[in-house]
Amino acid sequence: MNNSGEPGVKDLWFLPLGGCGEIGMNLNLIGHDSQWLMVDCGVGFTQSNHPGTDPLIEMPKTSFIDQRKTSLMALLVTHAHEDHIGAIGKLWHRWKCPLVATPFAAEVIRRRALGRGAAVPEPIIIASPGNDKRFGSFIVRWIPMNHSTPETCALEIETAAGRIFHTADWKIDKAPVVGREFSAARYESLGLRGVDAMISDSTNAFVDGESPSEGDVRANLIELIRCLDGRVVVTCFSSNIARLISLIDAAIASERRICLVGRSVSMMVECAKSLKMIDADLQLVDQRYVGYLPQKEVLVIATGSQGESGSGLSRLSMDTHRHISLEKGDTVIFSSRTIPGNEGAVKTLRRRFVENEVTVIHAEDSGPALHATGHACKAELEAMYRLIRPRVVIPVHGDSGRLIENARIASSVGVTNTLNGVNGDLFSISPATGVSRRFCEVGRVPLV
Repeated sequence: MNNSGEPGVKDLWFLPLGGCGEIGMNLNLIGHDSQWLMVDCGVGFTQSNHPGTDPLIEMPKTSFIDQRKTSLMALLVTHAHEDHIGAIGKLWHRWKCPLVATPFAAEVIRRRALGRGAAVPEPIIIASPGNDKRFGSFIVRWIPMNHSTPETCALEIETAAGRIFHTADWKIDKAPVVGREFSAARYESLGLRGVDAMISDSTNAFVDGESPSEGDVRANLIELIRCLDGRVVVTCFSSNIARLISLIDAAIASERRICLVGRSVSMMVECAKSLKMIDADLQLVDQRYVGYLPQKEVLVIATGSQGESGSGLSRLSMDTHRHISLEKGDTVIFSSRTIPGNEGAVKTLRRRFVENEVTVIHAEDSGPALHATGHACKAELEAMYRLIRPRVVIPVHGDSGRLIENARIASSVGVTNTLNGVNGDLFSISPATGVSRRFCEVGRVPLV
């Protein structure tokens, strides 16, 4: 490994400052020929020690790249989730390097900044699947991936020292509601070009089989909501535009009017409308008028699936919403999974509804799929490794157990070299393969 502290012309390095050894707070660096690329710049969430309070929002410590900002060729955004973009508004102004994102991610970045009273990072260079762009000694190609937010892209990063395939977050979806359906040929052709290292999402490495399709979830939600009497409230992750479209379809099928409760879901719908993912003429009911509608004609989409205090769903559970009050005969549907660490908050939320005789249906307890993960399960990881045939796999986006299991899956289908490490470790891909532990200082700082 090069001992100069900077990558040489023959070096290809991977250096995670966040998102390796943990889920969340993704910030990865690719190094080659004394230059760096940054992939994503997200936040992490740490549970507060005080019951009833929201998690602490933190961002990665970036002193390593702050000292090398003149060598930072670009910040590349893979998709619009907070653990991948949430720190951009705070950190990008330190570097002012080219910022590159797909149209949906760019729109979310702008609106998030405006909503927080922060300066909007400008200009944002727009990239689309199939685009090739050069940044210094790097050539980058955006490759479409199925995930739980629109326009998620993996990155093919080509250098004179080798090629990296950074998967971002992904799954195989053969019937997506938004975006292109999975095409094996797309990834097989990438594998044929030769991939020296695959940076691989590990979130569902312990989950057998394949993830459900968004198309199946859409059909199940339509059938369920059509059979219910009373008001229906559905909570899901706001950035899942496919799920929001499915709920719009369910409202049309059951002759219900839609009301949005919560800033995040309202903002995401506006982003989707501006890019014509959702009909710009969609008529929504103002919260103030929901009480005047017959109960069977109401479908509320609310934020707060993780039990966040102050969210729309939390206020509904405590009957403190100014305009909407739920009662016996109404139904709350969690079209979501509970993120580890949020179990207590979600349990409290559900108990409040049940005590008020409101029916609760959670995707985790449902036979028909009411939620689809956005991350690849074991069979999908195996299939992708067979298509890509990388020389090296570097598992990321998971705790240590998930990283080890992802590496085991890769080895089981013929990948001969896997590298495991954590934030701050330097992964050398070329010319030699190995890991230098604690290469740079890393950590978490509050997002303030």
